[in-house]
Amino acid sequence: MSLLHFLKEWTLPVAIVVGTVSYLTFDLVPALDDAGTWFGTLFDTLFPLCVFFTLFVTFAKVDFHKMQPRRWHLALALAQLLLIALCAGAVMLLQGNASHKLLAEAALTCIIGPCASAAPVVVGKIGGNIHTMTTYTLLSSLLCALTIPAVFPLLEKSPDLTFMQASLAIMQKLATVMLLPLLLGWIVRHYVRPLYRFIVAHPDLSFYCWALALAITTGITVKHIVHSSASPALLIAIALLSLAVCLTHFVIGRSIGNIYRERINCGQGMFQKNTAMAIWVAYMYLSPVASIGAGCYVLWQNIINSYEIWEHNYHSVAKRL
Repeated sequence: MSLLHFLKEWTLPVAIVVGTVSYLTFDLVPALDDAGTWFGTLFDTLFPLCVFFTLFVTFAKVDFHKMQPRRWHLALALAQLLLIALCAGAVMLLQGNASHKLLAEAALTCIIGPCASAAPVVVGKIGGNIHTMTTYTLLSSLLCALTIPAVFPLLEKSPDLTFMQASLAIMQKLATVMLLPLLLGWIVRHYVRPLYRFIVAHPDLSFYCWALALAITTGITVKHIVHSSASPALLIAIALLSLAVCLTHFVIGRSIGNIYRERINCGQGMFQKNTAMAIWVAYMYLSPVASIGAGCYVLWQNIINSYEIWEHNYHSVAKRL
């Protein structure tokens, strides 16, 4: 296997390794402090641009006439609401035990986030329907904007934010991340045909841009872990708990998908989370330690995504032989 073929097959794990090694190198080598500061500022600017471009390229390929609600959308939303209720109840019951409460908060952070903005990108790579997946991504974001302001203030009272202020803040963030690239994608598809043809002719553009964003996210996660005040035992417990939540989401999603004959879309819709949003709300309502759960979650979900992509490519090649 050539190096180029290996990188194409395992792009997401390579991105995770690159992000981890890059941050640790700049953090552990004193001579690179100035360079690390410069690159940190660069990546802070580059990350939202990568996410924006990923979504823009994905949405430009979407036929908006095919974006219709499906029954499995409702089933996934109800399953997520049930998990949120169970986890929020656990947080309230564990108020007297700081460590256990942090674990419950970390799990809630992983559960309550919306479906990942990049889910249609991965779905397109493994043979799913990007139109219905994009529809669910938008519906999930709306659900997130309603549930986060309703649930989190019950757990950690904040005198600085009212329900309406929190809801508007979340909706503003979602509008920038989701609606603007959606609008630009629609404009390009219908009115900027040369650019649209270029995007269609390069189907992996959005995927590799998301891989770059993943490398940056991994570096940020490693930074939070290295500089966290939590004990190593608690950090390991949060990492393992986020893995358990990720696998639970995946199994529930695939099980619902078996019912509606939408295994790929339901699996991705349930387990692939917008961890950037989850980390943000954890910092706003809970604690930096709780946000580590979402940071670890993004690593687990992309390892699973990598396996799914490899499996899909393997079977595609086998069918052609």
